[in-house]
Amino acid sequence: MLHGKKWRVITLVCFCQVLVLTLWFSTTAVVPSLLRERALTPFHVSLLTSSVQVGFVIGTLISAVLGLADRLDLRRFYMAAAASAALANVLILTLDPSSWGIPLLRLVVGMCMAGVYPVGMKMAASWAEADMGLLVALLVGALTLGSASPHFLNGLGGLDWRATVLVASACAALGAGLISFAEIGPKFQKAPRFRAEFAFRAWTSRALRFANLGYLGHMWELYAMWTWIGVFLQASFQLSMTVDRAYTVSRFATFAVIASGGLGCVIAGWLADRWGRTAVAMTAMILSGSCCLCVGFLFGGNPALLVGLCIIWGITVVADSAQFSASIAELSEPTLVGTMLTIQTCFGFLLTLVTIHLIPYIVAAWTWKYAFAVLGIGPFLGAVAMARLRNMNEALTLAGGRR
Repeated sequence: MLHGKKWRVITLVCFCQVLVLTLWFSTTAVVPSLLRERALTPFHVSLLTSSVQVGFVIGTLISAVLGLADRLDLRRFYMAAAASAALANVLILTLDPSSWGIPLLRLVVGMCMAGVYPVGMKMAASWAEADMGLLVALLVGALTLGSASPHFLNGLGGLDWRATVLVASACAALGAGLISFAEIGPKFQKAPRFRAEFAFRAWTSRALRFANLGYLGHMWELYAMWTWIGVFLQASFQLSMTVDRAYTVSRFATFAVIASGGLGCVIAGWLADRWGRTAVAMTAMILSGSCCLCVGFLFGGNPALLVGLCIIWGITVVADSAQFSASIAELSEPTLVGTMLTIQTCFGFLLTLVTIHLIPYIVAAWTWKYAFAVLGIGPFLGAVAMARLRNMNEALTLAGGRR
């Protein structure tokens, strides 16, 4: 009976994550529509996503330092954060598309996400047994599907970007309400208190350092790809279709590309618990890095071939994500897990700011044919870091000895 309850709760938590995390890319998805109304600079466009990343880092640090996830009921904390994010997002509709108030509201959305994504993961982990890798992967898959959803909504909404923002905000509000029905599992433990004085342990410990370097390589690629893949596909399709058709087809194609990562997360999570974390992470990064190098050469070519390669990229680009968090948790001293995960998350999301803002300048200098190749640097170096970790004795602590 407990087993059945566990999967009902996990399903509900994942569903709420999908609903609320539609907010993450709700403005990024409507960039083509916004550009029809206002001339936005590349920096402004990048800021629509990067402001969420900054907000998430700020929110994560505040939550960790104050121990909010331990002091507050997890469901109420999640509900308050999700509802606040929905309100901040819907307020975007009151502003002019070129207003600098929109990035500010997106910053607030990002701060609120610190009470949603990590808290939802903690709720799911409270039901974990010998399947931690799979459970974390399911939550990352929910993040992936939620991130993809605005592109699907945008395709249905046509050229009215306001409809996408409104529906995404409504989904988040629904997720805020439904989370109250999710029960906390028997494995719930208070997170170790964040201890800034031990932050350097993330780099002085060789095993933790290589796990973090692998994660940084992953993050160098991931959010820049998610941010710009829709613009890339639309620009490519416009070379063989009418502008309006390219717009519509690219929205649904972008949804398919990003959402496919959810499948990659689940498969990788299942495999990692059986084959090893470093093996799965290295394989995913080598495949996604290869896609970075190749995808530009299909720009302007056959749309079916391009979308097919991008879906492979979408599956592999996030497949390894959950394994870095699981690795840090397994490699760290129990009293430092909270601090180590906070450091990993903050450095990773801060790094995304570099590539998110870098891509438009590379496009201007080298065109889309070579722009994404720069992202390949991250996963290839990340794979090297995970290979180094794999050869260490400490790697035997990963996935029950399956490194």
